[in-house]
Amino acid sequence: MDLFEPHYTVQEIAEKWHLSEKTVRSLFRCEPGVIVIDREERRFKRRYCTIRVPESVARRVHARLGKRD
Repeated sequence: MDLFEPHYTVQEIAEKWHLSEKTVRSLFRCEPGVIVIDREERRFKRRYCTIRVPESVARRVHARLGKRD
């Protein structure tokens, strides 16, 4: 994984793959190599999570999803 390779937002991947943002978040949340910036929930603010997916990780997941056994 290259530090300067393109990184995608959940919304960008959802649009390209024709999936919901919720589905994309669940696919990538625990995937190795994904950048997750998480802010804990506070008394008057909801929990907020930002996910950035490197291009190489997106390609790996896409290939894995496309395999048929």
